Amino acid sequence: MKRRYVGLTIGLALGLFLFVVIFSSQEQSFNENEIEGNLYQPLSTQQEAIEDQKDIRMINSIEMGELLVQKLNNDPNIQIISHENGEEKSHYIEKQVIVKFKQKPTEEQLTAFSQDIEGKVLKTLDSTVIFSSTTKSTPELQDYFSALDITVYAEPNFILMQNQPNDFLYPRYQWNLPMIRTENGWNISRGDEEVIVAVIDTGVDLEHPDLVTRLIPGYNVVADNDNPDDDNGHGTHVAGIIASETNNQEGVAGITWFNRIMPIKVMNAEGYGSSFDIANGIIWAADHGAEVINLSLGNYKNSRLLNEAVRYAFNKNIVMIAASGNDNSSQPSFPSAYPEVLAVSAVDPYGDKAEFSNYGTYIDVAAPGVSIASTYVNQQYAALSGTSMAAPHVTALAALIRSANSDLTNREIMDIIKRTSFDLGRRGKDIYFGEGLIDIEEALNLATRNQ
Repeated sequence: MKRRYVGLTIGLALGLFLFVVIFSSQEQSFNENEIEGNLYQPLSTQQEAIEDQKDIRMINSIEMGELLVQKLNNDPNIQIISHENGEEKSHYIEKQVIVKFKQKPTEEQLTAFSQDIEGKVLKTLDSTVIFSSTTKSTPELQDYFSALDITVYAEPNFILMQNQPNDFLYPRYQWNLPMIRTENGWNISRGDEEVIVAVIDTGVDLEHPDLVTRLIPGYNVVADNDNPDDDNGHGTHVAGIIASETNNQEGVAGITWFNRIMPIKVMNAEGYGSSFDIANGIIWAADHGAEVINLSLGNYKNSRLLNEAVRYAFNKNIVMIAASGNDNSSQPSFPSAYPEVLAVSAVDPYGDKAEFSNYGTYIDVAAPGVSIASTYVNQQYAALSGTSMAAPHVTALAALIRSANSDLTNREIMDIIKRTSFDLGRRGKDIYFGEGLIDIEEALNLATRNQ
């Protein structure tokens, strides 16, 4: 970790105006001088260029997030868990329970359990089963199954929400790229199409012009089919930060030029999903070739099933990155608080902690997360803010590192990202920025130093 003055970097960042739209598609090779030239174009010229090409939607994410929480709080089928500080809340689906058995139960056992609880089996994942009941509450279901000798654990089916941003601006700059020295890093690695990044989220717009060539087949866990199309927008935005096609005269630039995205839909159109489905999505990604996983979602209640899925992926040498949350809270959020996952907080264009960003001793690194322009559902572009937007910056860096040096383990990649960050705030690791703001150039330099 190091300290260096970031004022110049931030100043240059504020001058970089969606440079990919201005780039000429006739020049396919990366030319750093061309980008630097664009940094100093008059703002009016840059605005005219973007307005002639693409519109970027202004998303009132404050209202969206508040409405979602209000709906969950008032839904009779959803129960609320209050945490120690009295402010943050977790949610779970009432009259449902996730049960992990010591071995996969037989059909006869499942039928008997269903009759006893006056309910049915909803989904299964190896020896883990979701049961629902028409009469028993979730605590009663936990008591029933916990008393069985063949049960490992019984827990609620928690709801994890996308870390929905709670600030919005109509952006005119991709300030985030030069702030983390992306362009210099491209001289070392622009990615490798063989290194697959799984975006576990609301799906991805499968026909977006800036993403269509970057996608591989994925999975819709919610509907249990092979159509992970996005009906919310969050997942498409996350995917675009990582891998929106660069230097193609379309909208915005992704951090990786060649890494491909595996879209996995685990959250519904309203932007939330169950711990069971998210764990299933992680396992599916791990079993289908993902080498990096982005998790821009979270919940304040630890789930044993989710933790097991994370450890399963980690033991397959996968790098996982998760958003810390947007409640300006020190309450640990999962999966970001798991030690196998890089936890990411958000900074604004001035290098300060974003006012919404969660914090705590579990934060590993920070990344840009305010007014981030990216792809959006229905072949649009939008600007969103949140740790959901910060996390994919780190995910893209992990993919670039793995592309540059395939011999590195997931733990080594995580260490490189932390060691090469530059310090913000109090000297050394702190609760707001972790080890500091990621530095793509320095991380890639270290990753390739001994090759």
